[in-house]
Amino acid sequence: MNKTYQILPPKGLVRIDLGELWRFRELFFVFVWRDFKVRYKQTALGILWAIFQPFVTMLIFSIFFGKLAQLPSDDIPYPIFVYSGLLFWNYFVSALSNASNSLVDNENIVKKIYFPRLILPISTLVTPIIDFVCAFVVLLGIMLYYHYTPSVLGIALIPILLLFSLLSASGLGVLFASVNVKFRDIRFILPFFIQLLLFLTPVIYPISLIPQPYQWILYINPMSSVITVARSFLIGGASVQPSLIMLSVAVTAIFVFVGIIYFRSTERLITDAL
Repeated sequence: MNKTYQILPPKGLVRIDLGELWRFRELFFVFVWRDFKVRYKQTALGILWAIFQPFVTMLIFSIFFGKLAQLPSDDIPYPIFVYSGLLFWNYFVSALSNASNSLVDNENIVKKIYFPRLILPISTLVTPIIDFVCAFVVLLGIMLYYHYTPSVLGIALIPILLLFSLLSASGLGVLFASVNVKFRDIRFILPFFIQLLLFLTPVIYPISLIPQPYQWILYINPMSSVITVARSFLIGGASVQPSLIMLSVAVTAIFVFVGIIYFRSTERLITDAL
């Protein structure tokens, strides 16, 4: 006798069936491994691209913003200053872009079989971590070149800050992934949005450049907290205000909450929309 399975819409907007996600854990790792092979297989630079891209960007920013524009860098050599910001910024951009396009890029799989759709955007957040680790090793090399010794506390905070970056990217990525299914303009609008966001994030300039009464505006962007805290504890940058850090934590929680709400409310319509 053939068994019939009925797939019903989820009960509640924010309810996540953790048991179901655990049952599909092998599929999650398959997606992660596939993304890794697609990213690095049959490429000339391979994993060296994870080092080449931020390093060249650092050189360009150091010339134009450090030497020519003479932007301050909290008394830190500008190459170290800007590379430490690019380290987390590049992860956030890569993770957000991958998650936002995950459902559309995997349209054929989504249409053919059932699995928790949340697995797709979440799995895309893992592969950029490899790029992050490779780029972080280069940062340590640059710090040694300038005779900077990274603090033990700063290194210990790196995984926490990376997790915070992952949560920020996942909240927006899950939201944009759902919207992208219905409005394909997202994949064209998002790169422009990311370019604008770069200048609202203290990557090429210190947060201290902004008058203190208005700094909270930048901290609405969670990556401002991540980059500022990383510089403060890793290389001795400007101190951070706990109240502003809590603001970024609250915004990140809202991103994740809203992203999951919207994703769960539209999950049953994803296959039809694709």
